[in-house]
Amino acid sequence: MLIEDRSMMDYFKFYEIPVSFSPDMTEIRRKYLVNSKQYHPDFFTQESESRQDEILKLSSLNNEAYKVLSDEDLRMKYILESEKILTEENKNDIPQDFLMDMMDFNEKLMELEFDFSPEILEESKNELQQIENQLRNEVASILKKKTITEASEEELLEVKNYYLKKRYLLRISEKLATFASR
Repeated sequence: MLIEDRSMMDYFKFYEIPVSFSPDMTEIRRKYLVNSKQYHPDFFTQESESRQDEILKLSSLNNEAYKVLSDEDLRMKYILESEKILTEENKNDIPQDFLMDMMDFNEKLMELEFDFSPEILEESKNELQQIENQLRNEVASILKKKTITEASEEELLEVKNYYLKKRYLLRISEKLATFASR
């Protein structure tokens, strides 16, 4: 397999699995291990320099593919970018209604900064978890589809919005974690 431009390589094709938000993780791990053995640079020390370079690229591709495909958030971002649903221009387009809903929560965080309370911190963590669960439930049926070809463009846009909201909530969660360390 000759790799000219790794940035254009499809990780799902490389692992010979269908493009899915919920791929078979056992199969991903199996493909990773098979490829790790097949493209291990130590097995090609007697080959030409160009062949060694190619094997090194394949080994790196295998590692990157495994990293992305085995992490739900990285995989979601990768699929949305590959499908041109998530672009450089819209990667921060969090739905306004969600931001409005989050205003009260952000006010509670500001209050925590000025007047820390372990009870309010715990309450905030629980509320954040409920929001995350609700968002997940809204797209669960889309994420469970065997392949993304089963999803409509509208459904993919829903997943994009979920991804952006989830990233926003992650930032809030990280902020809550700083309060917890006080």
